[in-house]
Amino acid sequence: MTTPSDSFAATRERSDELAAEVAAHPDRFRVLTGERPTGRLHLGHYFGTIRERVRLQELGVELFVILADYQVITDRDTLGQVRDNVYHAVLDYAASGIDMSRATVFTHSAVPALNQLMLPFLSLITESELHRNPTVKAELAASERALSGLMLTYPVHQAADILFCKGNLVPVGKDQLPHLEVTRVIARRFNERYGRVFPEPRALLTSTPEIPGLDGRKMSKSYGNAISLSMTADETAALIRRTPTDSDRRITFDPDTRPGVSALLTTAALCLGSDEHTLADKLGDGGGSALKKLATDAVNDFFAGHRARREELAADPDFASGIVREGNRRANEIAERTLDEVHSAMGTVY
Repeated sequence: MTTPSDSFAATRERSDELAAEVAAHPDRFRVLTGERPTGRLHLGHYFGTIRERVRLQELGVELFVILADYQVITDRDTLGQVRDNVYHAVLDYAASGIDMSRATVFTHSAVPALNQLMLPFLSLITESELHRNPTVKAELAASERALSGLMLTYPVHQAADILFCKGNLVPVGKDQLPHLEVTRVIARRFNERYGRVFPEPRALLTSTPEIPGLDGRKMSKSYGNAISLSMTADETAALIRRTPTDSDRRITFDPDTRPGVSALLTTAALCLGSDEHTLADKLGDGGGSALKKLATDAVNDFFAGHRARREELAADPDFASGIVREGNRRANEIAERTLDEVHSAMGTVY
């Protein structure tokens, strides 16, 4: 009998083989990745995804980054400051090292042909398959309101995001594998029913570190516990200074009983390329003030170059909007070609 751990081990082995293939032949791959622009990008985004995108692009992989503005309203009532969030994300991408002359950065709502793929794709997946998706199940369990049609079909929208550009490589964490499997199922069923149009994208597992917010909870703008990439050094210092720790001067790494202390250790360790236990041993009985100084210096030193590049880019008021306009233009060209192929395969060309 195959256990979940056996299954994941096999997935990990396939991912390792894929990583070697990507390194040897990067020109064969196209990556689709992205974010929902619900707020400013923070350290979790940088260490969790952005750094990996830069690495893949430097290898020679073609990079598509979607700022999924339509998906912002899957679990909230308004779009908020979505345009501002999109432009700030572009500044952070560029400052982090993504080459905007080669990457295609675009927004959901500006690519109609991408969204039109939802209709044929919805015919290829059943309601029960959507309800079994872990993200949909979790949202249904946590929400105090009815499950919206947009949330139910969230995995199908993600399939359209990936397949419109024929993305064949998707960096994912373990928890995101079910989403990618929906995309693979849709691609396979479309090809079987109408003829081959889409690749079945493959999962490149990323070893994304667990990055808590400064108070030990999930990093979130709404909790006020996230260090945004757009913060200044002084703003970072002030935020870390307000982080609750405890009265025990001995610094130890224990996320369950000392969430604030442990979160600061994790933050410093990521920026210093160290580990939490080593840093805790070095701090010894230094107490919260020494820990906060260590974390502040680590973050500010690590992101000094990022902030300088970001400030220089932000001085041009048209930089971010120009990147998005050009990315939307490229994405539309590709999406319209793909939709034409879909119509041809389905026999709906008139």
